[in-house]
Amino acid sequence: MKVSDVMTKHPTVVHLDTPVKQAAELMRTQGIRHLPVVDEAEHVLGMLTDRDLRHAAFVPMLGEHTGCPPHRAKAPRVRDVMTWSVVTTTADTPVAQAALTMFQRRIGSLPVVADARLVGILTERDVLAGLRKEHGVDAEAAENDLLLW
Repeated sequence: MKVSDVMTKHPTVVHLDTPVKQAAELMRTQGIRHLPVVDEAEHVLGMLTDRDLRHAAFVPMLGEHTGCPPHRAKAPRVRDVMTWSVVTTTADTPVAQAALTMFQRRIGSLPVVADARLVGILTERDVLAGLRKEHGVDAEAAENDLLLW
């Protein structure tokens, strides 16, 4: 099974100057945890994750402790809080290899690129859905087999 078989095609993206508040709302309404950050040519520049947003929530508090008046602090943009270092994959990569990379690097998604342009995103959820499909696991039956403590 290849990444192209399970990836999310045409993922939602943001740009460097998107306000963080707008990006957070986009993530909330779409129920996603990872937003690729791209330029106008769809080249991947980085990722904005729910973890980045949690860290950004502390910025106003830090300003208070450093004596920065609230009116001096500007509204953060995606570029101010995103993860710049990003690992990518390609559509023809085996899912098992991409999943191993995600596991080893402790990341929840990989932007999928072709000719240096974003063509999709592979998330943990996509990997698990692909495995479920490949192994013929009925999601409803599997849920009934779970033990809840």
